[in-house]
Amino acid sequence: MLHMIEAQMQDKKTYHDSMEAKLSELGLKIDQLQIKAGKAGTDAKANLNQQIEDLKTKRNAMQQKLQELKSSGNEAWGSLQTGLKSAWDELSSAVEDAASKFK
Repeated sequence: MLHMIEAQMQDKKTYHDSMEAKLSELGLKIDQLQIKAGKAGTDAKANLNQQIEDLKTKRNAMQQKLQELKSSGNEAWGSLQTGLKSAWDELSSAVEDAASKFK
């Protein structure tokens, strides 16, 4: 039983670290989008800046979920993992959508 709990804790840590790294990468993409938005025309800039603020809000929510995962017990992390995957899918899709507008 102890071995099983240790394995779950390692899986949780590995998952958390992986998601942190991915979130950091997306944060860099959001920063790059903000730089590009700063160079856009006045009308486009306002729209793009709003999209970027929405991305930052989603990123912050994802960061909060990761914090919850880190402090959760082993019995709760399975359900948190499902919520994290959903939040991740939404955030990464939104970043890709915003990035496609700069091509």
